[in-house]
Amino acid sequence: MERPLTRNIRPHEPPLALEDYRRVGGYEAVRKALAQSPEAITETVKEAGLRGCGGAGFQTGIKWSAVPMGPDAPHPKYLVVNADEMEPGSFKDRLLLEGDPHQMVEAIIVSSFAIQADQAYIFLRGEYVLARRRLNAAIGEAYAAGLLGPRILGSDYGLELHVHSSAGRYMCGEASALLNALEGGRAIPRAKAVRTAVSGLWGKPTVVNNVETLCNVPHIVNNGAAWYQSLGLGDAAGTKIYGASGKVGRPGAWELPLGTALRAIIEEHAGGMRDGVAFRACLPGGASTAFVGEAGLDAAMDWHGMQSVGSRLGTGTVIVLDDQTCPVGMLLSLQQFFAQESCGWCTPCWSGLHWVASLLHRFEAGEATEDDFDLLRTQADHLTKGYTFCGLAPGAMESLASGLDLFRDDFMRHVSLRRCPWRT
Repeated sequence: MERPLTRNIRPHEPPLALEDYRRVGGYEAVRKALAQSPEAITETVKEAGLRGCGGAGFQTGIKWSAVPMGPDAPHPKYLVVNADEMEPGSFKDRLLLEGDPHQMVEAIIVSSFAIQADQAYIFLRGEYVLARRRLNAAIGEAYAAGLLGPRILGSDYGLELHVHSSAGRYMCGEASALLNALEGGRAIPRAKAVRTAVSGLWGKPTVVNNVETLCNVPHIVNNGAAWYQSLGLGDAAGTKIYGASGKVGRPGAWELPLGTALRAIIEEHAGGMRDGVAFRACLPGGASTAFVGEAGLDAAMDWHGMQSVGSRLGTGTVIVLDDQTCPVGMLLSLQQFFAQESCGWCTPCWSGLHWVASLLHRFEAGEATEDDFDLLRTQADHLTKGYTFCGLAPGAMESLASGLDLFRDDFMRHVSLRRCPWRT
Protein backbone atom coordinates (compact mmCIF):
# COMPACT_ATOMS: atom_id res chain seq x y z
CA MET A 1 0.00 0.00 0.00
CA GLU A 2 1.50 3.34 -1.07
CA ARG A 3 1.54 6.15 1.48
CA PRO A 4 2.95 9.16 -0.36
CA LEU A 5 1.89 11.74 2.23
CA THR A 6 3.39 10.04 5.27
CA ARG A 7 6.22 7.93 3.86
CA ASN A 8 8.90 10.23 5.30
CA ILE A 9 7.32 10.63 8.73
CA ARG A 10 9.19 8.81 11.47
CA PRO A 11 7.34 8.69 14.80
CA HIS A 12 9.31 10.15 17.73
CA GLU A 13 12.12 11.30 15.42
CA PRO A 14 12.85 14.73 13.93
CA PRO A 15 11.75 15.36 10.34
CA LEU A 16 14.07 14.94 7.39
CA ALA A 17 16.49 17.80 6.80
CA LEU A 18 16.92 19.14 3.26
CA GLU A 19 19.77 16.84 2.25
CA ASP A 20 17.94 13.72 3.46
CA TYR A 21 14.66 14.89 1.92
CA ARG A 22 16.36 15.34 -1.45
CA ARG A 23 17.99 11.93 -1.12
CA VAL A 24 14.54 10.29 -1.12
CA GLY A 25 13.33 12.29 -4.12
CA GLY A 26 12.36 15.53 -2.47
CA TYR A 27 12.03 18.66 -4.64
CA GLU A 28 12.08 16.62 -7.86
CA ALA A 29 8.51 17.81 -8.39
CA VAL A 30 9.82 21.39 -8.40
CA ARG A 31 12.24 20.57 -11.21
CA LYS A 32 9.52 18.78 -13.17
CA ALA A 33 7.04 21.59 -12.67
CA LEU A 34 9.47 24.31 -13.77
CA ALA A 35 10.05 22.37 -17.01
CA GLN A 36 6.31 22.57 -17.83
CA SER A 37 3.80 25.36 -18.26
CA PRO A 38 1.76 26.45 -15.24
CA GLU A 39 -1.41 25.48 -17.11
CA ALA A 40 -0.08 21.94 -17.59
CA ILE A 41 0.37 21.52 -13.83
CA THR A 42 -3.19 22.70 -13.19
CA GLU A 43 -4.52 20.33 -15.85
CA THR A 44 -2.68 17.38 -14.31
CA VAL A 45 -4.12 18.17 -10.88
CA LYS A 46 -7.56 18.46 -12.44
CA GLU A 47 -7.21 15.10 -14.23
CA ALA A 48 -6.05 13.46 -11.01
CA GLY A 49 -9.32 14.39 -9.33
CA LEU A 50 -7.67 15.92 -6.26
CA ARG A 51 -10.30 17.39 -3.96
CA GLY A 52 -9.98 19.65 -0.94
CA CYS A 53 -9.18 17.72 2.24
CA GLY A 54 -10.25 20.42 4.68
CA GLY A 55 -13.94 19.57 4.60
CA ALA A 56 -15.57 21.07 1.52
CA GLY A 57 -14.09 18.63 -1.00
CA PHE A 58 -14.01 21.10 -3.90
CA GLN A 59 -12.01 20.13 -6.98
CA THR A 60 -8.54 21.63 -6.54
CA GLY A 61 -7.71 21.94 -10.24
CA ILE A 62 -10.99 23.71 -10.94
CA LYS A 63 -10.29 26.18 -8.13
CA TRP A 64 -6.86 26.92 -9.59
CA SER A 65 -8.20 27.34 -13.11
CA ALA A 66 -10.30 30.32 -11.94
CA VAL A 67 -7.14 32.36 -11.26
CA PRO A 68 -6.41 34.97 -13.98
CA MET A 69 -3.36 33.92 -15.99
CA GLY A 70 -1.24 35.42 -18.75
CA PRO A 71 0.66 38.68 -19.18
CA ASP A 72 -2.35 40.85 -18.34
CA ALA A 73 -3.16 39.07 -15.05
CA PRO A 74 -2.99 41.31 -11.98
CA HIS A 75 -0.06 40.91 -9.60
CA PRO A 76 0.96 40.12 -6.97
CA LYS A 77 -0.88 36.82 -6.79
CA TYR A 78 -1.01 34.76 -3.61
CA LEU A 79 -1.22 31.18 -2.44
CA VAL A 80 -2.41 30.80 1.16
CA VAL A 81 -2.16 27.53 3.06
CA ASN A 82 -4.98 27.05 5.55
CA ALA A 83 -3.13 25.49 8.47
CA ASP A 84 -5.49 26.85 11.12
CA GLU A 85 -6.59 23.36 12.13
CA MET A 86 -9.18 23.90 14.87
CA GLU A 87 -12.00 21.50 13.97
CA PRO A 88 -12.61 19.47 17.16
CA GLY A 89 -11.25 15.97 16.68
CA SER A 90 -8.89 16.88 13.82
CA PHE A 91 -5.10 16.58 13.96
CA LYS A 92 -4.02 15.32 10.52
CA ASP A 93 -2.47 18.58 9.31
CA ARG A 94 -0.36 18.80 12.45
CA LEU A 95 1.03 15.35 11.61
CA LEU A 96 2.11 16.54 8.15
CA LEU A 97 3.52 19.89 9.26
CA GLU A 98 5.55 18.50 12.14
CA GLY A 99 6.52 15.23 10.48
CA ASP A 100 7.55 16.37 6.99
CA PRO A 101 7.81 20.18 6.68
CA HIS A 102 9.86 20.02 3.47
CA GLN A 103 6.96 18.22 1.80
CA MET A 104 4.79 21.23 2.67
CA VAL A 105 7.38 23.66 1.30
CA GLU A 106 7.74 21.68 -1.93
CA ALA A 107 3.96 21.50 -2.31
CA ILE A 108 3.73 25.27 -1.92
CA ILE A 109 6.39 25.93 -4.55
CA VAL A 110 4.78 23.66 -7.13
CA SER A 111 1.25 24.89 -6.42
CA SER A 112 2.36 28.54 -6.46
CA PHE A 113 4.05 28.01 -9.82
CA ALA A 114 0.81 26.55 -11.22
CA ILE A 115 -1.09 29.76 -10.47
CA GLN A 116 1.99 32.00 -10.89
CA ALA A 117 1.78 33.27 -7.34
CA ASP A 118 4.40 35.78 -6.28
CA GLN A 119 4.02 35.21 -2.55
CA ALA A 120 2.76 32.38 -0.36
CA TYR A 121 1.61 32.35 3.25
CA ILE A 122 1.18 29.49 5.68
CA PHE A 123 -1.63 30.64 7.99
CA LEU A 124 -0.78 28.49 10.99
CA ARG A 125 -2.75 27.76 14.13
CA GLY A 126 -0.99 29.70 16.87
CA GLU A 127 -0.81 26.72 19.23
CA TYR A 128 1.22 24.71 16.68
CA VAL A 129 4.53 25.94 18.08
CA LEU A 130 6.57 22.88 17.06
CA ALA A 131 5.13 22.98 13.55
CA ARG A 132 6.10 26.64 13.23
CA ARG A 133 9.65 25.96 14.37
CA ARG A 134 10.10 23.07 11.96
CA LEU A 135 8.50 24.92 9.06
CA ASN A 136 10.74 27.94 9.57
CA ALA A 137 13.80 25.68 9.64
CA ALA A 138 12.75 23.97 6.39
CA ILE A 139 11.99 27.32 4.75
CA GLY A 140 15.43 28.61 5.76
CA GLU A 141 17.08 25.56 4.19
CA ALA A 142 15.02 25.99 1.03
CA TYR A 143 16.06 29.65 0.67
CA ALA A 144 19.73 28.74 1.16
CA ALA A 145 19.46 26.07 -1.56
CA GLY A 146 17.85 28.40 -4.10
CA LEU A 147 14.47 26.68 -3.87
CA LEU A 148 12.81 29.88 -2.69
CA GLY A 149 13.40 33.52 -3.52
CA PRO A 150 14.08 34.95 -6.99
CA ARG A 151 14.90 32.66 -9.93
CA ILE A 152 14.19 29.31 -8.28
CA LEU A 153 16.74 26.73 -9.48
CA GLY A 154 17.89 29.21 -12.13
CA SER A 155 14.45 29.62 -13.70
CA ASP A 156 12.53 32.82 -14.33
CA TYR A 157 10.11 32.00 -11.52
CA GLY A 158 10.48 33.34 -7.99
CA LEU A 159 8.47 32.94 -4.81
CA GLU A 160 8.57 34.42 -1.31
CA LEU A 161 7.17 32.22 1.49
CA HIS A 162 6.08 33.39 4.95
CA VAL A 163 4.69 31.66 8.05
CA HIS A 164 1.93 33.61 9.81
CA SER A 165 0.96 32.39 13.27
CA SER A 166 -2.73 32.96 13.92
CA ALA A 167 -3.96 34.71 17.04
CA GLY A 168 -6.41 31.81 17.32
CA ARG A 169 -9.97 31.56 16.07
CA TYR A 170 -11.97 28.64 14.66
CA MET A 171 -13.56 31.13 12.27
CA CYS A 172 -10.20 31.48 10.51
CA GLY A 173 -10.79 28.05 8.99
CA GLU A 174 -13.27 29.78 6.68
CA ALA A 175 -11.21 31.00 3.71
CA SER A 176 -12.42 34.59 3.47
CA ALA A 177 -12.28 35.12 7.25
CA LEU A 178 -8.73 33.77 7.14
CA LEU A 179 -7.83 36.38 4.51
CA ASN A 180 -9.30 39.17 6.63
CA ALA A 181 -7.23 37.99 9.60
CA LEU A 182 -4.10 37.75 7.44
CA GLU A 183 -4.63 41.35 6.39
CA GLY A 184 -4.73 42.34 10.06
CA GLY A 185 -8.48 42.74 10.31
CA ARG A 186 -11.28 41.02 12.17
CA ALA A 187 -11.78 37.34 11.30
CA ILE A 188 -15.23 37.59 9.73
CA PRO A 189 -16.41 36.08 6.44
CA ARG A 190 -16.64 38.08 3.24
CA ALA A 191 -19.47 38.24 0.74
CA LYS A 192 -19.52 35.02 -1.29
CA ALA A 193 -20.31 36.87 -4.53
CA VAL A 194 -16.63 37.87 -4.78
CA ARG A 195 -14.36 34.93 -5.66
CA THR A 196 -11.01 34.93 -3.89
CA ALA A 197 -9.40 33.57 -7.08
CA VAL A 198 -10.11 36.97 -8.60
CA SER A 199 -10.07 39.26 -5.55
CA GLY A 200 -8.65 37.73 -2.39
CA LEU A 201 -5.75 38.83 -0.22
CA TRP A 202 -5.44 42.63 -0.46
CA GLY A 203 -7.81 42.52 -3.43
CA LYS A 204 -5.48 40.39 -5.57
CA PRO A 205 -5.96 36.88 -7.05
CA THR A 206 -5.59 34.34 -4.26
CA VAL A 207 -5.97 30.59 -3.82
CA VAL A 208 -6.58 29.16 -0.35
CA ASN A 209 -5.96 25.43 0.08
CA ASN A 210 -5.73 23.08 3.05
CA VAL A 211 -2.43 21.51 4.18
CA GLU A 212 -3.29 17.92 3.26
CA THR A 213 -4.71 18.99 -0.09
CA LEU A 214 -1.51 20.72 -1.19
CA CYS A 215 0.78 17.96 0.10
CA ASN A 216 -0.68 15.70 -2.59
CA VAL A 217 0.45 17.98 -5.42
CA PRO A 218 4.19 17.08 -5.63
CA HIS A 219 3.33 13.39 -5.78
CA ILE A 220 0.81 13.96 -8.56
CA VAL A 221 3.38 15.94 -10.56
CA ASN A 222 6.01 13.22 -10.03
CA ASN A 223 3.81 10.22 -10.77
CA GLY A 224 0.91 11.44 -12.90
CA ALA A 225 -2.85 11.65 -12.69
CA ALA A 226 -3.49 7.96 -13.44
CA TRP A 227 -1.20 6.89 -10.61
CA TYR A 228 -3.04 9.12 -8.15
CA GLN A 229 -6.42 7.80 -9.23
CA SER A 230 -5.22 4.22 -8.76
CA LEU A 231 -4.52 4.79 -5.06
CA GLY A 232 -8.18 5.09 -4.06
CA LEU A 233 -10.91 2.49 -3.72
CA GLY A 234 -13.86 2.36 -6.10
CA ASP A 235 -14.37 5.72 -7.75
CA ALA A 236 -12.29 7.57 -5.16
CA ALA A 237 -8.85 8.93 -6.05
CA GLY A 238 -5.76 9.14 -3.88
CA THR A 239 -5.15 8.46 -0.22
CA LYS A 240 -6.55 10.13 2.88
CA ILE A 241 -5.20 10.66 6.36
CA TYR A 242 -7.92 9.28 8.58
CA GLY A 243 -7.90 9.75 12.33
CA ALA A 244 -9.82 8.36 15.29
CA SER A 245 -10.28 9.60 18.84
CA GLY A 246 -12.48 8.59 21.75
CA LYS A 247 -12.44 5.34 23.73
CA VAL A 248 -10.79 3.26 21.02
CA GLY A 249 -7.85 0.95 21.52
CA ARG A 250 -5.32 2.90 19.44
CA PRO A 251 -6.26 6.55 18.88
CA GLY A 252 -4.23 8.06 16.08
CA ALA A 253 -4.00 8.81 12.37
CA TRP A 254 -3.30 6.60 9.36
CA GLU A 255 -2.84 7.21 5.65
CA LEU A 256 -5.18 4.82 3.83
CA PRO A 257 -6.80 4.56 0.40
CA LEU A 258 -9.60 7.07 0.04
CA GLY A 259 -12.83 5.09 0.28
CA THR A 260 -11.71 2.82 3.13
CA ALA A 261 -14.75 1.67 5.10
CA LEU A 262 -15.55 3.49 8.32
CA ARG A 263 -15.70 0.15 10.14
CA ALA A 264 -12.16 -0.72 9.05
CA ILE A 265 -10.83 2.59 10.36
CA ILE A 266 -12.40 2.07 13.79
CA GLU A 267 -12.05 -1.68 14.24
CA GLU A 268 -8.80 -2.48 12.41
CA HIS A 269 -6.65 0.62 12.52
CA ALA A 270 -7.93 2.19 15.74
CA GLY A 271 -8.06 -1.19 17.47
CA GLY A 272 -11.81 -1.28 18.12
CA MET A 273 -13.41 -0.17 21.35
CA ARG A 274 -11.62 -0.36 24.68
CA ASP A 275 -12.52 -3.09 27.12
CA GLY A 276 -15.72 -2.37 29.00
CA VAL A 277 -17.30 -0.05 26.44
CA ALA A 278 -19.22 -0.57 23.20
CA PHE A 279 -19.64 1.52 20.08
CA ARG A 280 -22.67 3.83 20.15
CA ALA A 281 -22.14 6.25 17.25
CA CYS A 282 -19.45 8.46 15.73
CA LEU A 283 -18.88 11.78 14.03
CA PRO A 284 -16.99 10.64 10.90
CA GLY A 285 -15.38 13.91 9.85
CA GLY A 286 -15.02 16.07 12.93
CA ALA A 287 -17.48 17.94 15.13
CA SER A 288 -19.35 19.61 12.26
CA THR A 289 -20.55 16.36 10.67
CA ALA A 290 -23.64 14.30 11.44
CA PHE A 291 -23.56 11.24 13.68
CA VAL A 292 -23.34 7.82 12.05
CA GLY A 293 -24.64 4.79 13.93
CA GLU A 294 -23.86 1.08 13.69
CA ALA A 295 -25.89 0.75 10.48
CA GLY A 296 -23.56 3.13 8.63
CA LEU A 297 -20.21 1.62 9.61
CA ASP A 298 -19.76 -0.28 6.34
CA ALA A 299 -20.04 2.88 4.22
CA ALA A 300 -16.95 4.11 2.42
CA MET A 301 -15.19 7.04 4.04
CA ASP A 302 -15.34 9.26 0.99
CA TRP A 303 -17.66 12.05 -0.11
CA HIS A 304 -20.29 9.80 -1.70
CA GLY A 305 -20.14 7.07 0.93
CA MET A 306 -20.70 9.42 3.85
CA GLN A 307 -23.45 11.24 1.99
CA SER A 308 -25.25 7.93 1.53
CA VAL A 309 -25.53 7.53 5.33
CA GLY A 310 -26.56 11.12 5.97
CA SER A 311 -23.22 12.60 6.96
CA ARG A 312 -20.09 14.09 5.38
CA LEU A 313 -16.45 13.09 5.02
CA GLY A 314 -15.36 16.43 6.49
CA THR A 315 -11.78 16.20 7.68
CA GLY A 316 -11.89 12.40 7.85
CA THR A 317 -11.08 12.37 11.56
CA VAL A 318 -13.54 10.18 13.46
CA ILE A 319 -14.80 11.05 16.94
CA VAL A 320 -16.16 7.86 18.51
CA LEU A 321 -18.95 7.92 21.10
CA ASP A 322 -19.18 4.91 23.41
CA ASP A 323 -22.13 3.57 25.39
CA GLN A 324 -20.72 4.80 28.72
CA THR A 325 -20.53 8.47 27.72
CA CYS A 326 -23.52 10.79 27.89
CA PRO A 327 -24.44 11.89 24.34
CA VAL A 328 -26.21 14.98 25.69
CA GLY A 329 -23.06 16.00 27.53
CA MET A 330 -21.03 15.42 24.38
CA LEU A 331 -23.39 17.62 22.37
CA LEU A 332 -23.22 20.29 25.06
CA SER A 333 -19.42 20.32 24.90
CA LEU A 334 -19.48 20.65 21.11
CA GLN A 335 -22.11 23.38 21.04
CA GLN A 336 -20.30 25.37 23.74
CA PHE A 337 -17.25 25.30 21.49
CA PHE A 338 -19.16 26.51 18.45
CA ALA A 339 -20.92 29.23 20.45
CA GLN A 340 -17.61 30.46 21.82
CA GLU A 341 -16.01 30.48 18.36
CA SER A 342 -18.80 32.34 16.55
CA CYS A 343 -17.37 35.55 15.12
CA GLY A 344 -20.58 37.46 15.98
CA TRP A 345 -21.07 38.70 12.42
CA CYS A 346 -24.64 37.41 11.98
CA THR A 347 -27.39 37.21 14.58
CA PRO A 348 -28.63 33.64 13.94
CA CYS A 349 -25.15 32.29 14.68
CA TRP A 350 -23.98 34.28 17.70
CA SER A 351 -27.40 34.35 19.35
CA GLY A 352 -28.70 30.97 18.22
CA LEU A 353 -25.62 28.95 19.19
CA HIS A 354 -25.56 30.40 22.70
CA TRP A 355 -29.24 29.59 23.04
CA VAL A 356 -28.61 26.01 21.90
CA ALA A 357 -25.80 25.65 24.44
CA SER A 358 -27.97 27.02 27.24
CA LEU A 359 -30.80 24.60 26.37
CA LEU A 360 -28.41 21.65 26.41
CA HIS A 361 -27.07 22.83 29.76
CA ARG A 362 -30.64 22.69 31.12
CA PHE A 363 -30.80 18.99 30.21
CA GLU A 364 -27.48 18.26 31.88
CA ALA A 365 -28.54 20.21 34.98
CA GLY A 366 -31.85 18.34 35.22
CA GLU A 367 -33.92 21.46 34.56
CA ALA A 368 -35.20 20.73 31.05
CA THR A 369 -38.70 19.84 29.86
CA GLU A 370 -39.96 18.17 26.70
CA ASP A 371 -40.63 21.66 25.35
CA ASP A 372 -36.90 22.35 25.53
CA PHE A 373 -36.30 19.35 23.25
CA ASP A 374 -38.73 20.85 20.74
CA LEU A 375 -36.90 24.18 20.99
CA LEU A 376 -33.63 22.45 20.17
CA ARG A 377 -35.28 20.85 17.16
CA THR A 378 -36.49 24.27 16.00
CA GLN A 379 -33.01 25.72 16.30
CA ALA A 380 -31.48 22.80 14.41
CA ASP A 381 -34.01 23.32 11.62
CA HIS A 382 -33.36 27.05 11.31
CA LEU A 383 -29.61 27.47 11.80
CA THR A 384 -28.93 25.88 8.43
CA LYS A 385 -27.50 26.99 5.10
CA GLY A 386 -29.20 30.05 3.73
CA TYR A 387 -29.96 31.47 7.17
CA THR A 388 -26.42 32.39 8.21
CA PHE A 389 -23.55 34.25 6.59
CA CYS A 390 -21.14 31.29 6.56
CA GLY A 391 -21.06 27.60 7.39
CA LEU A 392 -20.10 27.73 11.09
CA ALA A 393 -23.61 27.46 12.55
CA PRO A 394 -24.92 25.04 9.88
CA GLY A 395 -21.92 22.81 10.60
CA ALA A 396 -22.66 22.96 14.32
CA MET A 397 -26.24 21.92 13.62
CA GLU A 398 -25.20 18.75 11.76
CA SER A 399 -24.09 17.03 14.96
CA LEU A 400 -27.02 18.47 16.92
CA ALA A 401 -29.77 17.56 14.44
CA SER A 402 -28.51 14.00 14.03
CA GLY A 403 -28.00 13.72 17.79
CA LEU A 404 -31.62 14.74 18.44
CA ASP A 405 -32.72 11.90 16.16
CA LEU A 406 -30.36 9.25 17.49
CA PHE A 407 -30.45 10.09 21.20
CA ARG A 408 -34.03 11.24 21.82
CA ASP A 409 -34.50 8.61 24.53
CA ASP A 410 -31.40 9.88 26.31
CA PHE A 411 -32.79 13.41 26.31
CA MET A 412 -36.08 12.17 27.72
CA ARG A 413 -34.29 10.27 30.49
CA HIS A 414 -32.64 13.54 31.50
CA VAL A 415 -36.11 15.07 31.71
CA SER A 416 -37.75 12.23 33.64
CA LEU A 417 -34.87 11.69 36.10
CA ARG A 418 -34.24 15.42 36.50
CA ARG A 419 -30.51 14.75 36.18
CA CYS A 420 -27.92 13.28 33.84
CA PRO A 421 -28.26 9.46 33.99
CA TRP A 422 -24.48 9.07 33.64
CA ARG A 423 -23.81 10.99 36.86
CA THR A 424 -24.02 9.16 40.18
